[in-house]
Amino acid sequence: MDTTDILVIGARTLVGRRLRELVPDATFTSRQDLAGNSLYLDLARPESFRPERRFSQVIVTAPIWLVSDALLRHLLSLGMRRLVVFSSTSVFTKDVSDEPAEREVVQRLLGGEARVTAFCKASGVAGTILRPTLIYDEGLDDNVSRIRNLIEKLGFFPVCGAASGLRQPVHARDLARAALQVPPAEATHGKSYNLSGADSLSYRDMVARVFAATGRKPAVVSLPEWLWRVGFGVLQRIRPGQALKQNLAMAQRMNHDLWFDHASAARDFGYAPGPFKPDFTSET
Repeated sequence: MDTTDILVIGARTLVGRRLRELVPDATFTSRQDLAGNSLYLDLARPESFRPERRFSQVIVTAPIWLVSDALLRHLLSLGMRRLVVFSSTSVFTKDVSDEPAEREVVQRLLGGEARVTAFCKASGVAGTILRPTLIYDEGLDDNVSRIRNLIEKLGFFPVCGAASGLRQPVHARDLARAALQVPPAEATHGKSYNLSGADSLSYRDMVARVFAATGRKPAVVSLPEWLWRVGFGVLQRIRPGQALKQNLAMAQRMNHDLWFDHASAARDFGYAPGPFKPDFTSET
């Protein structure tokens, strides 16, 4: 693969950062200044993006709902023939959430997927949509790193009930590798793939592994759902905000299985994620 022919939109995302390590010769875009081969791109004004060269392969790690028809048409004019876009398995897990904000995110994801799919079909671009599960990257993500931060702050970690819901954390590095494996694989044209981690473990066990990564003995405290409701209800009165409602929904999901099979990705382009072993000593 000619990595100089790759344009990555979203250099500062978790996956974008890892792609910068894997394919430093590719061209990256961002709304902030970056050293090296990076270009400024305002997704709201894609027509102003005028690179000096053309790109046949485009990887979008920015939120899929920001991928507009105007952007896609402009990328096509720049030579795009292959497109890889990231969405999320949240389209399957938060579509019936009690929280309107979470359902709105799902609609934005689905809208972005539909837009990309329709454009690729009409234009002849070979497009692929990748839907990761719970993404982590030590010290950078809002999932596993947030658990680590709370452990270090409290010395223990509270969970809702048994916290038995299955999780499959996937490292941003594995997703970056997947994004590079997809373009050469013709079997991926016009398809969508769920990308989960190698390990399937309960939310409680996931937290225990984070404890182990910090060198601490697991101290997972189970609190009944009614107590979470009361606690967040009190906080909502003291400090009203949508974030508190979303935190309650997150606590409730600790007992919901968020499990996805990635066998089709393994078959079609060799996807092979690593085990869940966070290493906070190597934070970058």
